[in-house]
Amino acid sequence: MQAAMPVPLASAEAPPGELRRALARAESRRKWRAFALTAPLLVFLLLTLLVPIVALLQRAVENPEVANALPRTVRALDGWNRKEAPAPAAYAAIAADLAQLPDSSDAGALARRLNTEIAGARSLVMGTFRALPIAGTPEEVKARMLEIDPRWGELPFWQAIAKNGSRWTPDYLLASVDLRRDVAGEVERMPADQRAFAGILLRTFNISAVVTLFCLLLAYPLAWWLSTLPARKANVLMILVLVPFWTSILVRVAAWIVLLQSEGLVNRGLMGIGLIDHPLALLFNRTGVIIAMVHILLPFMILPLYSVMKSVPPTYLRAAVSLGSSPLAAFFRVYVPQTYPGIGAGALLVFILAIGYYVTPALLGGADDQMLSYYIARYTNVEINWGMACALGAVLLVATLVLYAVYRRIGKAELSLG
Repeated sequence: MQAAMPVPLASAEAPPGELRRALARAESRRKWRAFALTAPLLVFLLLTLLVPIVALLQRAVENPEVANALPRTVRALDGWNRKEAPAPAAYAAIAADLAQLPDSSDAGALARRLNTEIAGARSLVMGTFRALPIAGTPEEVKARMLEIDPRWGELPFWQAIAKNGSRWTPDYLLASVDLRRDVAGEVERMPADQRAFAGILLRTFNISAVVTLFCLLLAYPLAWWLSTLPARKANVLMILVLVPFWTSILVRVAAWIVLLQSEGLVNRGLMGIGLIDHPLALLFNRTGVIIAMVHILLPFMILPLYSVMKSVPPTYLRAAVSLGSSPLAAFFRVYVPQTYPGIGAGALLVFILAIGYYVTPALLGGADDQMLSYYIARYTNVEINWGMACALGAVLLVATLVLYAVYRRIGKAELSLG
């Protein structure tokens, strides 16, 4: 009996072209499923993170008050040399613009914006607004406005209007770094008695750096000790480290107010053991701010250090000691360099969180201990100057991005050397 001939393998399979297309369709379906799963998170991040950041940056360079309220005046001042009194047509234009404002709130927004440029502009604008309407020829309108308030004859008020006539301006961003535009539009430094934000930014960095240093000094030995314990004990103690995460910041700050006051537990304890004779000033100064911020931010330093230290084999230290190194030298030369990624990650995290702190310095610090976030909140809620608040927020955002970029660059350099 003749044996059956074997069927060639190629005839039992699909053609190579169809197989590739099937694999491509399967890969495309897999990618679309992955995108569908991540799409809600992407939309959430877009709406809650990227859109607010774009709005913040836009508002930092937007200057709509004068452009919206005084369109005729801006056109009348176009081409004005800003060195001589404007023509009577400018007086007629501003009288017409003020008369067209719907209500006093619009005039108040205009007055507040101009008052940030020159003191007294609020009363000038509101006084003229209440005296409207003013009719007649441009010369008659000019005479009537000078009669209402002689300050309309002074150049600085008109210069402020002309300088802020554009809807988009860098003035807020310049002011956030103690710069400004002069009458001719050239950038210059603010007068010495008006420079504030550069010092505030340096103070913010100074406090954040001190807090980061103290967090590192306290967290490093604690994280090392936790990494040497058995897993069961380490987990129990880690719960104590995480307790601050479960407590409101306001509650923790209020607790520090009770502890640090003149008759608080800290002063009474120090006096009880004879270290001091009279209570220390620990509240409403830099000391109280740093103590509370270190307490709040300490877990953010411990967790990255602990995760890195847990991955360092303990045999490295024993090998270094067995080769003749002292335990202390082995620790600093063998163990510590392997924890640099944890140090960098923890320091970056603590520093970035610290530069944005507002509640703790506001409640525990004095006037000279407020950080940049305090002034952002002040311009938002008290001064109602959202442009300046957004400009300061943009400065804080840029500082954070620069720090992150520096950290990434240092990390890549370490990896390349390694």
